[in-house]
Amino acid sequence: MKEIKLAIMGAGRWGINHVKTAHELLKGNLKIVCDIDKKKEREVKLISQSIKFDTDLNLVFDDKEINTVIVATPAETHFELAKKSLIKNKNVLVEKPITLLTAEAEELIELSHQQQKKLMVGHVLLYHPAINKLKNMITDGTIGKVQYIYSNRLNLGSVRSEENILWSFAPHDISIIQYLLESNPININANGASFLQSKIEDTTLTYLRYPGNIHAHIFVSWLHPFKEHRLVVIGNKGMIVFEDSLSQNKLKYYPKGFTKINHELTKFEGDFETIDFDNLSPLEEEQKHFFNSIINNQEPLTNGDHALEVLKILEEAQKKLYNFDTTN
Repeated sequence: MKEIKLAIMGAGRWGINHVKTAHELLKGNLKIVCDIDKKKEREVKLISQSIKFDTDLNLVFDDKEINTVIVATPAETHFELAKKSLIKNKNVLVEKPITLLTAEAEELIELSHQQQKKLMVGHVLLYHPAINKLKNMITDGTIGKVQYIYSNRLNLGSVRSEENILWSFAPHDISIIQYLLESNPININANGASFLQSKIEDTTLTYLRYPGNIHAHIFVSWLHPFKEHRLVVIGNKGMIVFEDSLSQNKLKYYPKGFTKINHELTKFEGDFETIDFDNLSPLEEEQKHFFNSIINNQEPLTNGDHALEVLKILEEAQKKLYNFDTTN
């Protein structure tokens, strides 16, 4: 395959970001954008009058020239649209979560292998240069052995009626922790509560235990007075903090911790260091990675297998929520 011929399904808030980015990268090879809402055409045409818009998704499925699809529709539609696209011999980037059920995700993975097409999932923060820098600092031993990771993803956000905060926000942080640790949790627990809508949690706390006595927790909420996106990675030689909600100095290294001297724990503490990283758009890097994986026939970083593990964690956490949230 020498050229990407792309269609984008879904022109909502995030779908429009995909359209803007794909138009910058592909120009005329972004062939069509589809959304069931005709009103979305105006937003698409503001990006470029040359982009074709339609409400009929079958135009994408039936167009043999289109070899690549981005699915940016509501999560409950991901399985059907990704499956039809793969059957029609198209490479697929589907937004997170890959599906709502592990059996459906496994079917998509198997189908992508049968069709020899790429299946990638939009865990966009794995393409953030700060996360890649953090990963390198773990790999090169800067912070020593990882002991604990925690993340806060908080905001007075847009409340969803079709999914709770766990499924809306937590996939980002689960995918990052999986990427950093390169292993799967051996124990999962979660609690949360519904305040605004029955049976749709507005705040959750998910606790993960990994092999090697590594622990992690993920706190997500759309009932919070200010925006906070903070990831903290604690090792036995130092700590790293990534605060994506800051305008600058987002990534910091703290040479802090405890060491044993004469069999006694002694604290060591140095000044923090701001860590530089490339100022690149994670979404642009994600799309580039997707397109290059197709052209060069390489396995995407956030492939179906990675997304499946994230989904399994989400499902197990959701089960624990049902047992905890007395408002359900």
